[in-house]
Amino acid sequence: MATVELRFSALPEHVRTARLVAAAVARRAGVDEAVLDEVRLAVGEACSRAVGLHQSSGVTAPVKVALIEEEKQFSIEVGDEAPHAVAGGDTPGTAQDGETEVEEDEMGLAVISGLVDDVEVTTGPNGGLIRMTWPTTPPTTALV
Repeated sequence: MATVELRFSALPEHVRTARLVAAAVARRAGVDEAVLDEVRLAVGEACSRAVGLHQSSGVTAPVKVALIEEEKQFSIEVGDEAPHAVAGGDTPGTAQDGETEVEEDEMGLAVISGLVDDVEVTTGPNGGLIRMTWPTTPPTTALV
């Protein structure tokens, strides 16, 4: 299992770099060429979401991205350290700000779910993680 880890300051200008790296590693891992645009868009959305959560919560820690190549699949994990609402709990900020943040968060997750068939989202008071997985095809060997 090969893993590439990326950490970047929670600034919007770094999201593009994360998208480009993710697409390059996905291509090398054997993700179908037709799906690479979806990989780029999903990673961009997940990273933008993490950047927004860090900025709105005042978190200075970097956004973390792990690109994981396994035997028959390729996964990308985007992690944030922003506090998330817990069931029955409060969201950070005022009630109105919290409602806006939740709506934006749900919209971002809906976009990701529309792009990626296999998505897992976990959140808690110490941060969240989005894990997206795509199938890979083994490289073909040419017969001489």
